[in-house]
Amino acid sequence: MSSTTSLIAIGDTLRAVHLDHESMTGQSAFEEMRTLYQIRNLIDHHAAQLTGTLDRLRVAKDHGRTTRELLIVMGFAPSVAQRYVRVAGALALLPTLTAHAVDGVISSEHSDAIVRGIEHIGKRSPEPIDDAVRLSSVTDLLGQHFSGATPAEISDRARTLGNLIADDTDGGVPAAEDRTVNTLTKNKTTDGRLRVEADLDAEVGEKFQAAMERYGTPRTEPDGSADARSTERRLADALETLLDIAAGGGNDVSMTPRTHVLLTIPADAPSLTSLEFMGSVTRATMNRLACDPTITPLLVDGETVPLDVGRDKRLFTPAQRKALYIRDRCCIKCGAPAERCHAHHIDHWSEGGDTCLDNGCLLCPSCHADVHHNGWQVFIGADKHAWLTPPATVDPEQRALPSYSRRTLTLDAVAA
Repeated sequence: MSSTTSLIAIGDTLRAVHLDHESMTGQSAFEEMRTLYQIRNLIDHHAAQLTGTLDRLRVAKDHGRTTRELLIVMGFAPSVAQRYVRVAGALALLPTLTAHAVDGVISSEHSDAIVRGIEHIGKRSPEPIDDAVRLSSVTDLLGQHFSGATPAEISDRARTLGNLIADDTDGGVPAAEDRTVNTLTKNKTTDGRLRVEADLDAEVGEKFQAAMERYGTPRTEPDGSADARSTERRLADALETLLDIAAGGGNDVSMTPRTHVLLTIPADAPSLTSLEFMGSVTRATMNRLACDPTITPLLVDGETVPLDVGRDKRLFTPAQRKALYIRDRCCIKCGAPAERCHAHHIDHWSEGGDTCLDNGCLLCPSCHADVHHNGWQVFIGADKHAWLTPPATVDPEQRALPSYSRRTLTLDAVAA
C-alpha cells in the first residue's frame, strides 16, 4: 500500500469516527482530546516534511511560485504555510526536535518557536554556531516546552540564550541592540483591514514608545470624565497621528503634505471608490478622505482614464487652516490637539461644498469618522462657531453642542 493510499485510508477512518458526547465522562473527554492533540501534532509534522519535499521537487518553483504560495493556494492559512516552510527548512539540522515531533508530543507552534529561537541564537554570534551549541540550545528550548512554556515564552528564552552567546563572544551583538534583525510585517485581513506587527531594537523601540506616549496620552472627555478609549485604541490613534505628521513633513499644521495616498473615484460609480492598497471604501469614507490633505483623489472614467487629479480648491490653504486653529483651537468634538486634526468640509467637497472658513472645522481622525459614519452633524451657528448635533442614539432630543473649546461658556441657544 502506498503512502498516499495510507493517508487516504486514515482520512476515511477519521471521517467515520463518531464520538458519543452525551455519554462521555470528564475523564474520557480529556483522554479523547489528548489523543486528538497528538494526532494533530503528527499531521502537522508530516505536513512540514511534505512541504520540504514539495520544495525539493520544485513543484511550486517550476510554475513561478514559492512553496508558501502553493500551500496558500491549496487552502492553508498564510501563517500556517509560513510555519511549515520554516520548520521544513530546519528539520535536517535539528534531529532532536524531529525525534520528538515524530512522537507527536510537540505541536507545530512549539516546533516553530524552537526553530525561530535557534535561528535567533545563531544571529547573535558573529560566527556560525557549531553542532554542540545548537544541540545544547535545542535541548534547553525543548526543556522549556516540556515544562509548560508557551511558544512566546520559548522565544523569550531563545533571546536570553542568544544574549548570553553575544556577551561571551567578541563581536557578538545583543538582540536588543541589533537593528539588522528589525522586522515589520503587514498583512491585509479578509475584512479589508491591515494587521501590523513589528520587532524592533532598543533604539527604534524607544523612539516608538516615546511617540506613543506623546500622542497616545489619555485625554479628558468633554464632561470631565476619563478617556473612554481603550489603550489599544489610543495607540492606534497615535500611530495615525504619526503618519499624518510624516505626510505633512513635520509638526507645522499648515504645511503642504510631502506624500499623498491615492483615492480613485469612478465618475459614473462613486460607490466603487477605492484606495490604492487597501481596496474599496464606502461613499461616506470617500467624503471624509476628501478633507484629508494627505489624500490625492483621482477621478476616472469607465476605462479608468484619469479625468481629474485633485483640485487646489479641495485643500484648505495654510492661511485658512491657521484661521481654523485660532477659531476652533482643537477638535471641536473631543478636544484633541489641533496638530492632530483634519480640516473638515461641513458640506462635502465632493458634493460642491466650498473650501472656506464658514464651511470648515477641526476634527481629529476618530471624530472625523464619527461625523461621516455615525450620525454626528456639524453646522456653523449664528455666533460663527462650529456646533455639533449628536445622533438620536446618543441624545434622543438631539440638542446642539458647542465646539469643545467653548463648552465652558454660557451660550444662547437661540444663537445656535
